Amino acid sequence: MTDFHYSKADLCITLDDGSKLKLDDPRAFSIISEAWLRAGWDTKYVYGFSWLGRPIIQLPEDMLRIQEVIYEVKPDIIIETGVAHGGSLIFYASLCAAIGKGRVIGVDIEIRPHNRTAIEEHRLSPMITLVEGSSISPDIVSTIKDHVGSSETVLVLLDSNHLKDHVLAELEAYSPLVSPGSYIVACDGIMKQVVGAPRSQEDWTWNNPLSAIDEFLERHPNFECVEPSWPFNEGLIKERVTYWPRAYLQRQS
Repeated sequence: MTDFHYSKADLCITLDDGSKLKLDDPRAFSIISEAWLRAGWDTKYVYGFSWLGRPIIQLPEDMLRIQEVIYEVKPDIIIETGVAHGGSLIFYASLCAAIGKGRVIGVDIEIRPHNRTAIEEHRLSPMITLVEGSSISPDIVSTIKDHVGSSETVLVLLDSNHLKDHVLAELEAYSPLVSPGSYIVACDGIMKQVVGAPRSQEDWTWNNPLSAIDEFLERHPNFECVEPSWPFNEGLIKERVTYWPRAYLQRQS
């Protein structure tokens, strides 16, 4: 992370080498955003949002960006590993309802009874299928495959156990379901850049989704790490402020 000092007097940031960046410089935005992401991790910023009544432990910008991708792809099925409180499942289901197409499958090794009840009693529950069990269990993967029609467009989000081996196993298990032009999204690669922060582990320098992505792409040339284009941008910022760096793996064929 770049060291800097912020001055309200001249509305700039001063770097350690003494150079200054005005706040209207995109480089200043990038430096401040990096610090903001780290501060947000330390203060559990993402633990303060809900979607249509359910907690959604996600960075708001990540949700807006995945919304853009879902609207572009218009999948018949969105598969998400990791359910937690169900907020992201409800979010994806609400997008499907707004688009007029699609349904959601959520899989988690443990769906706590109060979360299951809240999801099943939600008005969007007819669009959601819950599957309880390890996302990399052959039986669970087979169960999910049974829900997918041969001609359906599929988008997958991996948001359960974020350690390298688990993410790599999920990539191997679910990538065959992804439709050409659609994505499998490996969330929370931010783990690598917050090593030393609260709730982090030292081995996150390598034991993270980014390491799994690199190994997966070496084995699967039909997938590429692609930054989805922004359908609207009249500003100066060209990069996402995200917990999901390099997350979007698009199937090419």
